[in-house]
Amino acid sequence: MTDAVDTASIVELLTALVRLPSRGGIDACTPVLECVEAWFAARGVGTRRLLCADGEPLALYAEIRGASPRPHYVLNATLDTAGFGDESTWTWPPLSAQVVDGWLHGRGSADSKAAVAIFAHLAVAFARRADSFAGTLGVLFDLDEHTGRFGGARAFFDETSAPKPDGVFIGYPGIDRIVVGARGFMRAKLVVRGVAAHSGASSTRGLNAATRGARLAAALSDTSLPFDHAFGRAAQLTVTGIRAGDGTFTRVPERCELDIDCRLTPDFDAAHAQRVIEGMVREQDATYDASLATSIEWLPGWPAYRMTDSHPLASALYHAANDELGAKRACVVAGPSNIGNYLASLGIPALCGFGVQCAGIHAADERIELASIAPVYRIYERALLALLAAAN
Repeated sequence: MTDAVDTASIVELLTALVRLPSRGGIDACTPVLECVEAWFAARGVGTRRLLCADGEPLALYAEIRGASPRPHYVLNATLDTAGFGDESTWTWPPLSAQVVDGWLHGRGSADSKAAVAIFAHLAVAFARRADSFAGTLGVLFDLDEHTGRFGGARAFFDETSAPKPDGVFIGYPGIDRIVVGARGFMRAKLVVRGVAAHSGASSTRGLNAATRGARLAAALSDTSLPFDHAFGRAAQLTVTGIRAGDGTFTRVPERCELDIDCRLTPDFDAAHAQRVIEGMVREQDATYDASLATSIEWLPGWPAYRMTDSHPLASALYHAANDELGAKRACVVAGPSNIGNYLASLGIPALCGFGVQCAGIHAADERIELASIAPVYRIYERALLALLAAAN
């Protein structure tokens, strides 16, 4: 199948996508969805929208069937983006798709509209030669990823009537490594209690929940969590929010709320994290009356996961990258969690990072190196051909 890569066409689609605002939770994503739908329709490839309960689109899916239905692999990328931040810090406007010195600038160019453009072209290439491979190739473009809901991916993979795919490639960018897993996470909301009083009183000073909360936050932040050598990452705990007071200067606050994010490894899982946090809370509470005990609300999270390097999905991409780039790419675990964690919990193998060379993700001047498009396309094409030929 390996025809010359039509880089100009990929860049044309990428440019159109970057110029359409699709910030998760901010912009209406229908225009960027319709852009991809029209692009597929012009090339004779049908698509299907995945909708939420109120009829709003969550994702776009296209499927190419070869000589047999299995194996089934899915290319997944996100069409929604992070916000712009302070636009005055951008060299070029976030929707400009400006090309400078071989780099295309714009929000979502790297995360992950370049992957959308590449995967869309791969789908069309496979559709034109459906009789030359076995199995099914799907492409899934999520419109609800940067909200943190992963609504499109979850709507697709949670479908109970559909057979689970044999593997998923998630097109997060980065050409220098292959991401085969990610730390998990768990989160908690803590309420630290005190006794209210007037801040000007001398005889009745109350008990300041803000200072209690600050001490607990400092203790949690100073906690050293173990490094998981087999996994290649350490567990990590971060205080991400602290709130107390009512905005006035005259009250000693009786309530302080802390938000806690804990990153998990296989050796330091959610149960272990809960024990550590609960132990530190008990230690801080020990000198106060039981009525002032800190409460903890645990929020749902995802476990850590790592695909073995020998898994067919990882092996196919690894060898394709070596053949194309002439240098070995390390298989690594990502620090942030992603939809790959959720897929692993469903028993669906997922690689969660290999793509174009990039800079500025979620920051000003997000951009991708145009010269990296063709090799990334060829690597995915070779990996898919190896996987889909295996059933012949």
